[in-house]
Amino acid sequence: MNHHELLVVLPQKNLTNLRAWLGKARAHAAAAGIDPDSLLAARLAPDQFALVRQVQSACDAAKGNAARLAGQAPPSHPDVEASLAELEARVDAVLGYLGTFTAADFDGADDQKIALGWMRGKHVVGKDYLEQFGLPNFFFHLNHCYAILRHVGVPLGKMDYIGGLALRD
Repeated sequence: MNHHELLVVLPQKNLTNLRAWLGKARAHAAAAGIDPDSLLAARLAPDQFALVRQVQSACDAAKGNAARLAGQAPPSHPDVEASLAELEARVDAVLGYLGTFTAADFDGADDQKIALGWMRGKHVVGKDYLEQFGLPNFFFHLNHCYAILRHVGVPLGKMDYIGGLALRD
């Protein structure tokens, strides 16, 4: 896989899946007679982020990975979402942002110096960032979104997580 596929195509597919999960969460809440926005506070453990923060973090990881490896600053999205609709809009915004990248934007990505605030004067090169932090961090938060929604009863299955396959004859 090339960088565009790893940093744009793969996250777009998975964020599109996340968008569908949020839609199923809305339908589940309606069927159960509960406020769909109450799901935002759901969490798996007391010391883990709630659903709202997991969605925000998955979005931030996707846009941040692409931006950093393209040598750009990621756009700011304040963490102010208070409804499923607002979370869906955030996912949509990140999907749109990812769609602005071309393969050429990632020329030299493996050698980019990536420094984040918590690295305290250190950096990693792009290849190591992507493999050791960028993609694992994105999938960590994405997995938690899925698990939290399953935990609260949203009817999601394995194929909801995997999404469509590029079947060929």
